[in-house]
Amino acid sequence: MSDYKHSPADDVAIATIRTLAVDTVGKANSGHPGAPMGMAPAAHVLFSRFINANPKNSKWFNRDRFVLSNGHACALQYVLLHLLGYKLSLDDLKAFRQLDSKTPGHPEAGHTDGIEVTTGPLGQGFANAVGLAIAQAHLGAVYNEDEFNLINNYTYVFTGDGCLMEGVASEAASLGGHLQLGNLIVIYDDNHISIDGDTAVAFTENVEQRFLAYGWQVLHVDNGDSDYAAIYDAIAEARKEKSKPTIIRLRTTIGYGSKQQGTHGVHGSPLKPDDIQNLKTKFKFNPAETFAVPQETYDLYSDFGKRGAKLESEWTSLLASYAKKYPNEHAELTRRISGELPDGWEKLLPVYKPSDPAQASRKLSEIVLTAIIPALPDLLGGSADLTGSNLTKVKSSVDFQPPSTGLGTYAGTYIRYGVREHAMGAIGNGLAAYGGIIPFVATFLNFVSYASGAVRLSALSGHQVIWVATHDSIGLGEDGPTHQPVETAIALRATPNLAFWRPADGNETSAAYLIALKSRSTPSVLSLSRQNLPNLEGSTIEKASRGGYVLHEEEKEDLTIVSTGSEVSIALEAASKLKAEGLKVRIVSLPCWLVFDQQEEKYRLSVLRSGAPILSLEALSTAGWQKYSHEQYGLPAWGASGPYQKVYEKFGITGSNIATVGKKVIDFYKNKGGEVVSPLVKAFHL
Repeated sequence: MSDYKHSPADDVAIATIRTLAVDTVGKANSGHPGAPMGMAPAAHVLFSRFINANPKNSKWFNRDRFVLSNGHACALQYVLLHLLGYKLSLDDLKAFRQLDSKTPGHPEAGHTDGIEVTTGPLGQGFANAVGLAIAQAHLGAVYNEDEFNLINNYTYVFTGDGCLMEGVASEAASLGGHLQLGNLIVIYDDNHISIDGDTAVAFTENVEQRFLAYGWQVLHVDNGDSDYAAIYDAIAEARKEKSKPTIIRLRTTIGYGSKQQGTHGVHGSPLKPDDIQNLKTKFKFNPAETFAVPQETYDLYSDFGKRGAKLESEWTSLLASYAKKYPNEHAELTRRISGELPDGWEKLLPVYKPSDPAQASRKLSEIVLTAIIPALPDLLGGSADLTGSNLTKVKSSVDFQPPSTGLGTYAGTYIRYGVREHAMGAIGNGLAAYGGIIPFVATFLNFVSYASGAVRLSALSGHQVIWVATHDSIGLGEDGPTHQPVETAIALRATPNLAFWRPADGNETSAAYLIALKSRSTPSVLSLSRQNLPNLEGSTIEKASRGGYVLHEEEKEDLTIVSTGSEVSIALEAASKLKAEGLKVRIVSLPCWLVFDQQEEKYRLSVLRSGAPILSLEALSTAGWQKYSHEQYGLPAWGASGPYQKVYEKFGITGSNIATVGKKVIDFYKNKGGEVVSPLVKAFHL
């Protein structure tokens, strides 16, 4: 016997969702009405009966999280947010997909009140949700006590056929099953339609069997169009399962109520006017009226807000009682929720002098993590099956694992992602979106490319995810071109709001972590070497924290060489050789273009100044270096397999050859004559 209690107001609310979604898409003459119409009953049952959240405070920490992974159906989410009382007006629905509106073409976190993560690229939201669920499991394990169940929210997901075709969702589902995330509930809109038509043309696998193999609970609703009790019962059953995530296969009719229902014609195009009129008549709405919301629907959904406000108030009281019994834990938890870092943590960053031994920057990264993790419980990190190469697990850390496995606990701070780079990046976005956690993820720099979709969304959404990207150049040697990144750096540097760091020594590595951890709304990629790097005369954390600085100064120079990472010491060697020939060469280290570009113009022009040619040097593609140099030296194409010293020699990236190249640059500009102006001097800057 179902516990679902139906009222006529439910029918009106579902019809309202459907007609509002149709009007929203219709007025814009752009969008996807079909999925919102088909999923309206599930959305209504979920929000009216289950989800705990407070529209008046969309950031209440213990709220349930909702992710619309099939983000093209965003008209559904926008309609719900309006009806539920979030900061989204009827006028905002009327401005759907219009310039500068609060209702863009796909949901964007931080842009629209009530949106948890940015979705649209299919599968990303599904993987984000695994991150949100991990965050709850972890923070609950760390801070909950027997009488204080402070952090116990669920993560609910709407997903579709498109998401489940994407590899990123499969990777995340596999890990989510292994981690036994019983707080994760996915409702799969099984409508058999994608842009190309019926999914029979490309997607005929047994999704349920796949998820059973992943270790998920699989439930079914065979009539998602009108069997509200079945929808209710499935969600209620999913909530009872504590040791497995749940996917509910919800059979719906896309575009339910439309003349084109059940076809791809209603997937990505507005309904025609006569179809809209017929639809409204069918649902007992005035066909001549648009954006109609019956008062009884507003009244029904006001109960959601009242319930959420009451739950938040009770939670706030529970938190206050927790503070009395567990003052230290309370102080730490509230600090983390606020996004503040603990006082003085940066004093733990290692500082180096030139006499300290040369070490790979991946090792220098491990030294930083070992130093700061005890003071920064916020850090929750892991590697894509490269822990021993990335050097990301500090000795004292415990794995994040289901306690039943005997491999760790949910309070553990190290995640074994397996060979799942793309899911790892998207899960990192979910961890960051949850709050109270600064995620770091790790792989070889070359394989950050596997996760480029997730990295892009980190930057777009302002998620503070830190990538520890080792083996960053031809310096990894024998593995050859398949593993040696050439184009990866410029792809990442070209991404807005993404800090790509390539430190040259220990102090620069510490600086990279310093700025990455302080950058609350910017993701960072730390590009780290496999080969040893000497600690450099003139480098400091303070200088490197500006993104670029003069490492070796000369007055009235003949040449400036600007470089990053493992090539900075080679540039210094070249400068020494040219000095023996009576030539003055300045050396500039430019570990992070984004941070350097954020410095004031006067400083930037003092670093890359006019008066002498500037030569860039990097064992990667030269693309992009034209912004900072007059001449560029790097790799013409792919790398090569062999001992790294031999590979560097093959491509002429040695002190001797760069000295020869530098001499040619000096001679060319002297013979050319005229003033040499800094490449930073432009008519305008974007």
